[in-house]
Amino acid sequence: MTVFESGICTVPRRFSLLITLLICAFAISNGAHAIVIRHDTGYSRHVARETQFPAVFWLEQRAARKVCVATLIHPQWAITAAHCLEETSLLQVLVRDGEYPVHIAGAEHNVDHVVIHPQYQYRYSATEADREVDLALLRLASPLPFPVPLALYRERDELDRVATFLGWGYFGLGTTGIQVDDGSFRFARNVVSTAAERLRFNFDDPRVPDSGAVELEGLPGLGDSGGPALLETAEGWRIAGVAVGEIGVAADAARRQGLYGAVGVYERLSGHLEWIESVIDAAPSSGDEVSGL
Repeated sequence: MTVFESGICTVPRRFSLLITLLICAFAISNGAHAIVIRHDTGYSRHVARETQFPAVFWLEQRAARKVCVATLIHPQWAITAAHCLEETSLLQVLVRDGEYPVHIAGAEHNVDHVVIHPQYQYRYSATEADREVDLALLRLASPLPFPVPLALYRERDELDRVATFLGWGYFGLGTTGIQVDDGSFRFARNVVSTAAERLRFNFDDPRVPDSGAVELEGLPGLGDSGGPALLETAEGWRIAGVAVGEIGVAADAARRQGLYGAVGVYERLSGHLEWIESVIDAAPSSGDEVSGL
């Protein structure tokens, strides 16, 4: 049985799920995100190989465009941004068909269950919007023998570390913002400038003396919300954040995304380990109903 959970809404029937989505008001206001880079490093240096990160996958394809990203963190569970559930047709298809197809490491699999963080309900609160947590967990119909999931980053020392972003969406330069939507897989790096409730990354202009811009600096842009911020450790890659938004450049009247001076915002997963693990540990086998958290 397909079930949708938000922590305040638990719906065991497809018809009820559609109604509850309207009642709970899980519409989104900010777009999905992808990779924008420095103007002086060259496009080819930011090309990524999907075989290097097989646990990272896109959620929906529209012609060449790929929208929203999720990361496998357990053989049967992936993590993404909660607002990606409405940036894509995932929930509508789940209601209609009971499963939503995704492609992971070159093979088709199915999402059969979604759990939204209970604090996503604060997204539109007039007084408590700062309590919002934009995360969702996607359960696959069966555990995957491959690829190996990416482990969660568990330390609280993210500040000043260099993270790697991944995405398939709009590409562009810091001087112009997003430009091209060709569905290519790319990466960029950036330094964690703030590690509080969320992780933040400043898109520094390398033309400014002592800007602190790293060699392959970039930010997410339009197309890849839900994408990972990865930290490289002695034990391998670890996922430290999930892309949820961008703070644009106030002086830009055109409100372009991906300009120098913008700030990328990621949910800080080290602050949500208990929730993630409680969902995964409490989940019954595929096909059973899961009660609200």
